[in-house]
Amino acid sequence: MRYFIRFAYNGTHYHGWQVQPNASSVQETLNKALSVLLNFPINVMGAGRTDTGVHAKEMYAHFDFETSVNVPNLVHKLNSYLPKDIAIFDIIPVHDDAHCRFDASKRTYEYHINTAKNPFLEELSWYFSQKLDVDLMNEAAKILLNHTDFQCFSKVNTDVNTFDCTVFEAYWKNENNKLIFTISANRFLRNMVRAIVGTLVNIGLHKISLSDFENIIASKSREKAGFSVPAHGLYLTEINYDYIKL
Repeated sequence: MRYFIRFAYNGTHYHGWQVQPNASSVQETLNKALSVLLNFPINVMGAGRTDTGVHAKEMYAHFDFETSVNVPNLVHKLNSYLPKDIAIFDIIPVHDDAHCRFDASKRTYEYHINTAKNPFLEELSWYFSQKLDVDLMNEAAKILLNHTDFQCFSKVNTDVNTFDCTVFEAYWKNENNKLIFTISANRFLRNMVRAIVGTLVNIGLHKISLSDFENIIASKSREKAGFSVPAHGLYLTEINYDYIKL
């Protein structure tokens, strides 16, 4: 039987989602917990990969197990067994062909910029004190919805077959000394959100114009786009599946 896990994690102390040698990852931590509690080797498949230091307010993974599980009991045991920076919300039985990565219809990320120094947000938001033109940044964010090829915002060495993504929404909002950028799309390229945010920050600083932004996207060149903002301000906030209604 196949099960989806809906969970969250603070990525501060992990080298991203994916298992890797000599480094702690969220995937490895989940694998070990499930394998111990189910007394069977479990290898979870994640809905995507997050980089070192990136957080997830909502993430999905799936695993297979030969028999049915007591869902409330397993959720409770996992939350007791796992470290405090990973929280399990639910375990959902799905059909055998369900795939948490390939079946996702929409993903949403937020990037948090803290405009006033706050020691309690040091690892959860990027502190940036320079004045930004948020209205202009929102005008630029709207431009993203008119494009599908985002090669300019992707890491150069990547093994994807296409750089096409459909962006559903992209906008900034002010919230108590914090700027939050929200972006939803059917898929994201490696480093895409952090590169977009860095480029939009350059617009907010009036270093580049809206027409420059259009030209950067058209160029398909990572070198022409802006810097990649720090990972600790990035959150995966929602993943949508057509057959899961919460």
